Amino acid sequence: MAQAKSSSKLVLFSFLVIALGAIFYFDLTSFLTLEYIQSQRTQLQQFVHSNYYLAVGIYFLVYVLVTGLSLPGAAILTLLGGFLFGLWRGTMIISFASTLGACISFLLSRYLLKDSIQSKAGPWFKKITAGFEKEGASYLFTLRLIPAVPFFLLNAVMGLTNIRLSTYYWMSQIGMLPGTIVYVNAGKELGKIDRLGNLLNPSLIFSFALLALVPFIIKFLVNWSKKRKIYSPYKKPKKMDHNVIVIGAGAAGLVTSYIAAAVKASVLLIEKEKMGGDCLNTGCVPSKALIKVAKLKKQAIDAAKFGLSSENLETDFPKVMKRVQEVIKKIEPHDSVERYEGLGVNCLSGDAKVIDPWTVEIDGKKYTGKNLVVATGAEAFVPPIKGVQDVPYLTTETLWKLKELPNNFLVLGGGPIGCEMAQSFARLGAKVTIVEMAPRLLIREEIEASQLLEESFKEEGIEVLTGYKAENFFGDDGSHTLLCKNSEGQEKLVSFDKVLIALGRRARTKGFGLETLGVEVAPNGTIVHDEFLRSKFPNVFVCGDVAGPYQFTHTAAHQAWYAAVNALFQPLKKFKVDYSVIPWATFTDPEIARVGLNRSDALANGMKEGIDFEVTEYPLDDSDRAIAEGKEKGFIRVLTPVGKDRILGATIVGLNAGELLSNFVIAMKHGLGLNKLLGTIYAYPTLSEAAKMTAGRWKNAHKPKGALRFLEKFHRWRKN
Repeated sequence: MAQAKSSSKLVLFSFLVIALGAIFYFDLTSFLTLEYIQSQRTQLQQFVHSNYYLAVGIYFLVYVLVTGLSLPGAAILTLLGGFLFGLWRGTMIISFASTLGACISFLLSRYLLKDSIQSKAGPWFKKITAGFEKEGASYLFTLRLIPAVPFFLLNAVMGLTNIRLSTYYWMSQIGMLPGTIVYVNAGKELGKIDRLGNLLNPSLIFSFALLALVPFIIKFLVNWSKKRKIYSPYKKPKKMDHNVIVIGAGAAGLVTSYIAAAVKASVLLIEKEKMGGDCLNTGCVPSKALIKVAKLKKQAIDAAKFGLSSENLETDFPKVMKRVQEVIKKIEPHDSVERYEGLGVNCLSGDAKVIDPWTVEIDGKKYTGKNLVVATGAEAFVPPIKGVQDVPYLTTETLWKLKELPNNFLVLGGGPIGCEMAQSFARLGAKVTIVEMAPRLLIREEIEASQLLEESFKEEGIEVLTGYKAENFFGDDGSHTLLCKNSEGQEKLVSFDKVLIALGRRARTKGFGLETLGVEVAPNGTIVHDEFLRSKFPNVFVCGDVAGPYQFTHTAAHQAWYAAVNALFQPLKKFKVDYSVIPWATFTDPEIARVGLNRSDALANGMKEGIDFEVTEYPLDDSDRAIAEGKEKGFIRVLTPVGKDRILGATIVGLNAGELLSNFVIAMKHGLGLNKLLGTIYAYPTLSEAAKMTAGRWKNAHKPKGALRFLEKFHRWRKN
């Protein structure tokens, strides 16, 4: 069956190639030019007048053939149809002929190419087809309305999706109709040109002006129609209390409010818990304060390597946790109500409930805003593992309430949070086991980075169980145990006092009214939005963890600028969010930092090393400063296009990797290549010099060998 289908495809493909070859060989497309039609217009008019129905039939078949085989000349044929048959008859003939031809092109693409392309396509193609399958009719209709879109390409691409032929036919027929009318009308007017003076015919000028404006007019009408449909169930308030209402006072909400207030907009900021959100109270700030203490203890233990002695080093855990809270208190004023009210932001504490796209209710009182910005962040994800409710589990939100250091500390999850906390608690004196279902720690990072970190963990006494999945928790008042199993069926029992569940965070999208508005949530739990951060409702924006795709404080702040500016200035001006250069760091020892592509992702995306990209690596054991610090383990790895110094991505593993990464972040953001880093002077001895050394290694690999041979001869001649 498959062989027969393959043979029929080959026969059809061969026929099409021969037919197209004949058309171009005999230059048949030369008959579909404006010059030729103008030269033959009298004869064509006479033929239509004498043989009207035959002329219609021939014209119809030629039009179907041209569009079905994606030949050049469809636009000229449309103008000719207006000239020969008039506006309304010409429109009717062309509407059916163009749609039939489009369907033939669609079916040819589906029959000849779909199976082959889908089997070889990468993730990018699957995303495109998934979008068409979900909203294929509206996508197609919108694209058909715009004559500037190459219809032959649209026919071919749509044939590769799973959209039904009947849907494709009707959406094409309806969508192409406005553009067809404009083209036919222009063709009708072209028939009036018989001398140079007629070029100034007002009707003809209007036709071409309308042809140029139709994409913008149609786009406006489509957007207006969509907005009207979306907002139809709700009554918009006649007068608004605020320009922007922001829900959530984490990094995203605070920056949104700050920017809106800076441009003198009226802003209402609502937070039901603590200002500063997760980053200040349960995330970045407390974790880095704890990491600092753990690092100091490790340095004290290692002091003997540097000729110092340290004895009786004990952890006063309550005092450690007290300092963590003191750090939070010291930073709190930066995010306080007092500061933001001083900046011009109205701050309210309460549980916000969205009533409609403009109205938020707090404690029974309603507040209205022209725009809403949802910045509700994320919460720790606790999977439904059997028995998890029977054990004293912690998340990043409850970890900071610990009063005593656990003897046996289990960390479930080998991502950034899990790794940072596992190492910190181990250094403070706990016996730590980390369980990760993936084959290695920090699965998003380079394999060598994961290996170096795992080696460091094992040296510090951390038991690392990668490739193990948590199956069942057992617990009573005396002891607690996790049963985990690997892919080969091997089981492992892990005893613990406390377990930290660090398996990621889930966007907060429920409980404050969004679900009643029908705002769509993506499979990963974030709110579906466009490139301008607009949700289903154009005046309801999202930013931060609730928007994704990155759950970083710095990304939330980055998105906040776009949310604020787009909310306040649309439709006059709006900006697409730029995710081209997003850095991140994991603050373990060694630190692991990254921006852009890494080698693992490049290979996974089908890029070929040596063809699409090359790797330049600099080991930190060559850095004078790293040697002096006793931190030689690590490397810098940079990806560039083959033969070019443009930076595609950088990974750094080692001391202060997060700080050192800034060199590459700035370079990527502003289009500076490795040659520019090589030409930069860095203070000696600093770790930042490693960026220059990396660039030097790239330069050495690309030195002009021919020119150097010439210079060698030149200098040999000069010394004589």
